[in-house]
Amino acid sequence: MDSLDRQLVHALYVDGRAPFSRIAEVLGVSDQTVARRYSRLRQAGTLRVLGRLNARRLGHVEWVIRLQCAPGSSGAIAQALARREDTHWVRLASGGTEVVCNVHADSEANRDALLLDRLPATRPVTAISAYCVIHTYFGGPTGWRGAASALSEEQTARLASPDGPAAAPGPAERQEPVEPEEADRALLAELARDGRAGYAALAAATGWHEATVRRRIAALRAGGGLYFDIDIDDRALGYASPALLWITVDPTLLATAGRALAEHPEVSFAAATTGPTNLLASVLCPDVYALYDYLADRIGLLPGIRAVETAPIIRTVKRAGAVDRPAPAG
Repeated sequence: MDSLDRQLVHALYVDGRAPFSRIAEVLGVSDQTVARRYSRLRQAGTLRVLGRLNARRLGHVEWVIRLQCAPGSSGAIAQALARREDTHWVRLASGGTEVVCNVHADSEANRDALLLDRLPATRPVTAISAYCVIHTYFGGPTGWRGAASALSEEQTARLASPDGPAAAPGPAERQEPVEPEEADRALLAELARDGRAGYAALAAATGWHEATVRRRIAALRAGGGLYFDIDIDDRALGYASPALLWITVDPTLLATAGRALAEHPEVSFAAATTGPTNLLASVLCPDVYALYDYLADRIGLLPGIRAVETAPIIRTVKRAGAVDRPAPAG
């Protein structure tokens, strides 16, 4: 990606539905240039805008699942998980025999059906670990700094949408969950496929007037239930060594360590979890040598740290919402 591509990506992190005309004005280029750049990146499978539900605001629970698989079976299992609507970030890790995925459970019944019935009955799965995400320090509606660092503060302010998501509550605050209406299902399904779908197309899919579509999207965003995410191939930004860090921290320093981790530019997701470790981070580094430097110089200085397990990501099968395309031959 060149500098203009990176500016476009940052602009879409600020507001995934910002009109190309507004983005073009802020970037100082023509509308046609912005549209052409986005179309090229989207057709290549490098970049997509997706409408996503904010699990916390909807009262849903997020789980991170680790599956140990028999040799040769992990790819098929990862593909099967990627086809599920409730999964995202399906990855092959640790030499290709481990599958890690995030699951949004909108009910106890759906959670139990996956964790207690379907996965244990999958013959090639030899071990299952489930980690409940109990607090997110960085991720979700928060834009990853690796892709959101190309614009100035003034440019970012000019792009920000007045209908953006509500501010996240502090640690001591608790908000009542919001729930989309039954009539929103068709709208949300279309936005999950293409967050930049036009109002006319959304109106046709829902049977609503365009003005109604506009009002409903604005209401869902303002309530914090809907946000627009960027589904981007981090390899295009020069990050060739992604890894998951399973960290054990002294419980009395968990919040301090989590907040410090969230400030690291290498981190795209950081959360407190249940399980044998209590802090999880997804990190992106340019190469394995940079990963070593990060582990030695930054992770080792976190307060209260007791142990770190590093799981290199071999392949990402599904990102925020799209199944990854096979890598080109050669």
